[in-house]
Amino acid sequence: MLLALAATTIVALALLSHLIAPRIEQLWTRHRARRRRVPSVVYDPGRELRAEQRARTLLRSCVNEEEWAMYRDLGFIRVWGSQAGGPDDGRDAHGAPYAYLIYPHRPIVAYVPQTHRLLNEYCVAFPDDAAPYGSARLPDSDDVLAKWMALTGDERRLIATANMHLPGRQLDPVQVSRDLWRLSRWERARMRNDAFGDSSKPIDTAP
Repeated sequence: MLLALAATTIVALALLSHLIAPRIEQLWTRHRARRRRVPSVVYDPGRELRAEQRARTLLRSCVNEEEWAMYRDLGFIRVWGSQAGGPDDGRDAHGAPYAYLIYPHRPIVAYVPQTHRLLNEYCVAFPDDAAPYGSARLPDSDDVLAKWMALTGDERRLIATANMHLPGRQLDPVQVSRDLWRLSRWERARMRNDAFGDSSKPIDTAP
């Protein structure tokens, strides 16, 4: 009786080992692979903040005083269009037929300065191929600077290569119109500050 029980136990253990052994070997292989894996880059939550601070410093050193103050106070920059070959034939008081609003990570918006009529949206992208963590998103101020440089350096080329859409494709026309209203109010306040010699003071355009 004991001999039969022992034989049965041995057979059962042999069967179990046949089933369990591959699983144990697989787990061991995974464990060794994890230990050999190159440690991944540790995410630093302050890295993006520091990158944006550096980008703002660079932007400020490249654009003029008015454009920097505009970005600081309003969150976008206006760039005047060229005298010809643009999206509209009108002229404004500055002699420019149209102007652009540059937002971070949003389409560039062309509009008529005299009437605030929106003309087109131009979608362009400037990815950061050296970005860590697999993200190609530039810091906000770097994105604005890239668009500003493209517009002021070779406006025709940028417009020719961008994906053009009618207003409202990605940006809410009501919000853009509100931003133009804020810009007008900001310019009037800036003129008053200039008159009192305090042009460096941030301007609050909230209603």
